[in-house]
Amino acid sequence: MSTEPRLGFLSKQELALTFVTFLWGGTFLVLHLAMQHCGPLFFVGVRFVMAAVMVALLSGKTVLKMQRREMVAGVFIGVPLALGYALQCMGLETITSSRSAFLTALYVPLVPLLQWVILRKKPHIMNFIGIACAFAGLVFLAGPAALTLSLSHGDTVTVVAAVAIALEIVFISLFAQGVDSRRVTVMQLGAGGLVALLLVPIVGEPVPTFSWVWFGCAFALASLSALVQLVMNWAQKSVSPARATVIYAGEPVWGGLVGWIAGDILGVNTLVGAALIVAGVLISELRPRRGGKVPVTSSTL
Repeated sequence: MSTEPRLGFLSKQELALTFVTFLWGGTFLVLHLAMQHCGPLFFVGVRFVMAAVMVALLSGKTVLKMQRREMVAGVFIGVPLALGYALQCMGLETITSSRSAFLTALYVPLVPLLQWVILRKKPHIMNFIGIACAFAGLVFLAGPAALTLSLSHGDTVTVVAAVAIALEIVFISLFAQGVDSRRVTVMQLGAGGLVALLLVPIVGEPVPTFSWVWFGCAFALASLSALVQLVMNWAQKSVSPARATVIYAGEPVWGGLVGWIAGDILGVNTLVGAALIVAGVLISELRPRRGGKVPVTSSTL
């Protein structure tokens, strides 16, 4: 059982992950605007390099003490991080947003499977049930059009993006112990940004002319990327990959809430999906015991 202090139902680490997931859920409008003026790889590359510089400046001289282990951790986390975001953007150029949401959501059930393979730690049965419930919620959010699958090029790159996102979450837990979160964050953002920029000429993506629109979007999302990665690297030292995955699955719920505030109409599917994701978070915390008692604890794998 976790010994971390808890503020009500959630620990402070889980609350922090919930907060950054809320922030991240409100970035869809910014990303959509940026893609009208810039290619996905170039945008991801510039944004992550900016974020790396921001974290380095905030970290001060501690960055100069970076150890070899932290460099390796940063590369392992940064590469799937950049590829996941870039491939998701590429997929959105040819498939609908509902289809992309469903396919990207594959990272939810993939995380416990990958952690089982990579970390050799079998998740608790309640983690599986909670994740399945959250995944069902994501299907409702995506809508019925996403249930007819025939893999096109856009579908394929989005599925690969889901695998990359799942790997990033598992790698953070694998490398988070015994390293400085700030130095690892600088390394992973820098490595991810450089990988994305190196891929620009390889895939033949045109370099855009300067525009304050894509530059402003990149700067805004770079600031958020810096915050999100710092919090993830710190919080996942004590929050399991399976538990973190269910929290991250709330991203479309927060995105829908931001859209509703901006004037979008929330349909029945959206409301049902949001309810299922919240239920998934609650279920993943339950640990039934013999004798009828059902304690609520932090996930420990």
